Amino acid sequence: MWNDWLSIGPFTIHGYGVMIAIGIIAAYLMIESRAKKRGLDYDSVFGLVICSVLFGFAGAKLLYLITILPEVLEDPGNILLHLSGGWVVMGGILAGILGAYLYCRRKNLPHWAFFDLALAGVALAQGFGRIGCFFAGCCYGIPTDSIIGITFTHSHYGPNGVKMIPTQLISSGLDFLLCAFLVWYSNKKQKNSGEVTGLYLICYSIGRFVLEFFRGDAARGSVGVLSTSQFIGLFTLTAGIVILGLRRNKKTLEEAEMEQV
Repeated sequence: MWNDWLSIGPFTIHGYGVMIAIGIIAAYLMIESRAKKRGLDYDSVFGLVICSVLFGFAGAKLLYLITILPEVLEDPGNILLHLSGGWVVMGGILAGILGAYLYCRRKNLPHWAFFDLALAGVALAQGFGRIGCFFAGCCYGIPTDSIIGITFTHSHYGPNGVKMIPTQLISSGLDFLLCAFLVWYSNKKQKNSGEVTGLYLICYSIGRFVLEFFRGDAARGSVGVLSTSQFIGLFTLTAGIVILGLRRNKKTLEEAEMEQV
């Protein structure tokens, strides 16, 4: 797959960057639209998205540097070279949530309600982002002889000429499905704010944990027999279950008033 789409002098448009940008814009538009429908402060959505994106990029890069810490310490003079390397999405998710929380606190916004909106948007952005991974050839799968295997010829990061499982496209499809499920749940089943946040953490953690077994890029780091994302996923899964349980069982204002009558 080709990642370099257009070059004008020293400037090159990369498919990976284009898909990331499309994902962020699509997420912003969806979050803003749904905030309007729910009567939330949609004027604050832009700031929320910017804050979450900045924290997310920083967190994803920081966790990547942690996974290659021995290389960084061995040659700290090349820190800029390391910074131009990869990302670890789990770090971006956690840091993005932190950024959203801090923004909501500063603006005195209902953070659970905005988390629910934002994380459905995050799933949408991730779907586009993984298509970008496919263009770049990163986050590739293990070699396979199956009919679904793909062979890269111009990958910047993965092996060329080797038939591999298209983990990028599988992940993209799962992210789009997760976005659709979260929107459906919030419209049809949700009782209290925060439930969608818990569901996102549960579903994404499980999907990512399973898909990691089919990833072939060892550079993403490991903790024992688990990849870095699988290890973190155990904690995000637990957090999601706790959040969903607490928020789902939380009495609504109407229920609390009825009990007092």
